[in-house]
Amino acid sequence: MKAASRIFRALADPTRRQILQELKTGELAAGEIASRFPISGPSISRHLAILKSADLVSERREGNRILYRLEPEEIAGAVGDFLSTVCPTQILHRRRAKKERAS
Repeated sequence: MKAASRIFRALADPTRRQILQELKTGELAAGEIASRFPISGPSISRHLAILKSADLVSERREGNRILYRLEPEEIAGAVGDFLSTVCPTQILHRRRAKKERAS
C-alpha cells in the first residue's frame, strides 16, 4: 500500500499531472520539460524526483542530458487496484480489458 500512497501523493499536484501529460507523447529532456512551465528549473527537478520516486516516470542519460519517460503501467495499475477495492465491478472490467489486449 505504500507504493499506492506515493503514487496518489504524486498525482495530487497539478504541476506533476501536467508533467505526465507532457510525457505521454514520448521522452523529454529535463530542460524541455522545464521550458513548458512558468516555474523554476529546480522546482521542476523536485517534481520530477517525486514522480520518479513513485515510479511514474523513469529516466535515462543521453550524453549530458537526462531524458524522462512516462511509465503508464504504474499509473494504470495503482488506479485500477484502487478502483477494484472501492468498486468491485472494476475487477471485471480489468479482466476483460486484459483478455482483449492478449487477443
